[in-house]
Amino acid sequence: MRTVSRVLLVVLLTVCGTVTTAASPATAATLPGLVLTNAATALPAELAPLATGRRIQYVTTGVTGGVITATGLVLTPKSGKNNKIVAWGHGTTGLADQCAPSSNQGVFWEEARIAVAELLSRGWTVTAPDYPGLGTVQAHPYLIGASAGRSLIDSVRAARNLDASLGTGYVVDGHSQGGQGALFASQLAPSYDGNLVLKGTASIAPVSNTEQITPYIAGTEGQGYLVMALYGLAAVDTGFNPYSVLAAPAEAKTGVLQTGCLYEILNTYRTFTDKQLVTGGTVPPAVVARMAALQNPAQTAPSAPVLIVHGTADEAVPYFLSADYLVPQIQAYGVAVDFLGIAGANHDQAVIDSAEYVADWIAGRFA
Repeated sequence: MRTVSRVLLVVLLTVCGTVTTAASPATAATLPGLVLTNAATALPAELAPLATGRRIQYVTTGVTGGVITATGLVLTPKSGKNNKIVAWGHGTTGLADQCAPSSNQGVFWEEARIAVAELLSRGWTVTAPDYPGLGTVQAHPYLIGASAGRSLIDSVRAARNLDASLGTGYVVDGHSQGGQGALFASQLAPSYDGNLVLKGTASIAPVSNTEQITPYIAGTEGQGYLVMALYGLAAVDTGFNPYSVLAAPAEAKTGVLQTGCLYEILNTYRTFTDKQLVTGGTVPPAVVARMAALQNPAQTAPSAPVLIVHGTADEAVPYFLSADYLVPQIQAYGVAVDFLGIAGANHDQAVIDSAEYVADWIAGRFA
C-alpha cells in the first residue's frame, strides 16, 4: 500500500506541475512513463487518415533528478500496426504553454507532419512529446538536452503503458531541438531506459557545438533563438538571470516569450543590433561555456547507431556544425554514424527531403 499511496500523491501533486518530493528514490525509479491522464484528440489533416491520437500527461525526470510531469501525443497507426515505436522530437516551438504541439496544431510544423506521416505509414507507433515546461507549469528548459532526452524516452514508456502489445524496441528521431534531444536520449539510454532497447537515433539538423555560434548570434535575424536559450539556461540554473546578459531594449520585449511562439519571438528581435540585444554586443564567455556544457550532444558516446541529416543551406543551425564537428565527434567513440548532407536544403526542407530516407534507415535498425 505504501507504493500505491505515493503514486496517488504524485498524481495529486501534478496539479502543481512538479513532484520532486513525492517519492523515495526506489519508488521514483518506477514512475517515469506513468500515464496520469490520456484522452482522444484530433490530429492535423495530414495525420488524421493515418492514425488515432491520444494526448497524454505522463511522468518524466527533471534535470535535477526529481520526477516531474510532461505532456505529448501517442499516435497509433490505423492499419498495418506492428509493435515498434519511434519517438519524434519536434523542433523549436517556443517557451510558453501555448507552444505545445500536442494542444496547438499551429506549432505542429509542416515538416514535422510530413516526417511523422512517413513513420506512421510504416506501421510504427509514434510518440511526440512536448518536452517539459510546454503544457506544464514549470519553465521550459529550452535546449537543455538531457531534459528533452529523458522526456523522449519516457514517452516510449508511456506508450507501452497504454498499449501492452508494443515491444521494447524503439528508435528516437528528431529535428533541430528534437535532433539534439534525440542524441541526448541515445547517451542517456544505457543508464535510464530500463528494459527498453534503443535500436538507433536519427537526428536532422541537430543543435550541437553551440560555443561555435553563440558568440555570433547577437545582431542576426535569428537572435530570438539566443533569447530563448538564455531563458532555457535560467530554467535549470537558479543562479543565472537572463537580464545579466540581455540589454535593456531586449529586456523590454521579453513578454513575447509568454504571449507568442517561435515566429512571434523571432520577429520581435529580428532587427535588433547586437548591442540592443546583449550588453556590450556579445555573450560573456562564461555564459557561452555554461550553455555549451548543457546543450552539446556527443559529450559521451551514443549507445546505438546514429544517422545525421543536414541541409547545406541551413539558416538556423549551420551545416558545418554537423559536417565538421558533430559527425567526427561521434565517430571518435567508434559508434556507427551515417551522414546525409542535402545540397541546397534549408533547416526545415531537410526534414521534408529526407523523410523517406530517414524512415528507410529506421526500418533497417528495426530489422
